[in-house]
Amino acid sequence: MIDKPIRFTDGAGYDRFMGVWSRLAGQKCLDWIAPKPGQRWLDVGCGNGAFTQLIVEHSEPFSLVGIDPSEAQLAFARQHPLLRSVDFVNADAMALPFPDDAFDLAVMSLVIFFVPEPAKGVAEMVRVVAPAGTVAAYAWDMEGGGFPYQIVSETLSAVGRPAPMPPSIESSRLEVLGDLWATAGLSDIQTRAIEVKRSFADFDDVWNTILGGPSAGQAIAAMSEEEISGFRELLRARLQPAGNCPISLSGRAHAIQGTVPDR
Repeated sequence: MIDKPIRFTDGAGYDRFMGVWSRLAGQKCLDWIAPKPGQRWLDVGCGNGAFTQLIVEHSEPFSLVGIDPSEAQLAFARQHPLLRSVDFVNADAMALPFPDDAFDLAVMSLVIFFVPEPAKGVAEMVRVVAPAGTVAAYAWDMEGGGFPYQIVSETLSAVGRPAPMPPSIESSRLEVLGDLWATAGLSDIQTRAIEVKRSFADFDDVWNTILGGPSAGQAIAAMSEEEISGFRELLRARLQPAGNCPISLSGRAHAIQGTVPDR
């Protein structure tokens, strides 16, 4: 791990790097949550709107608010035709700018390990969701090898250029998520693992995708041309040992949901 924080400044690059994965895992999470139509939604850490799109397309929200601390990501989200009715707000997950009981459902999509104090983030979701409402999240199993680009991270470490990591990766463990939800006073807590897979046409497809990512992309940008060449060939050898062919990567996320009790 290195101390330099991950920067989310490229909505289009992030969409190719992680937005596709977010929708793959997010659809399975939504199917599992099985929300009712006509609810007031809050998408906490909505980023460039990848998961927000799924809510609009499949969950028939009465209203939908997305919050994120990156104005660049929000600007990208606001440009999406499907998201014109969404209220996007620049805000901190640990200090949500909404009154108590303002929503029926709040979700963190691949976000909780970026929240410096996850317990505060969960407590804030509980505060703004009305009794009998749902608080949910899903996050890559970072410590268990579930991050879809785990092999990229391992190769960066092998060449002495580890990528920036989220500040609270331990919060992606199922037992930690369970403790966070229980401590926040949620009831009917349920958890599950979500497995997803994504195919890439060839190594160049993978390479161009990770260059736009906020973690590996930052680490690669700090390299010299010689270091980049060496890293690229090592990663190619690990991903494509049999020569030029399609590449498949897998990811595993941990999901959790709970019900807000009567106050």
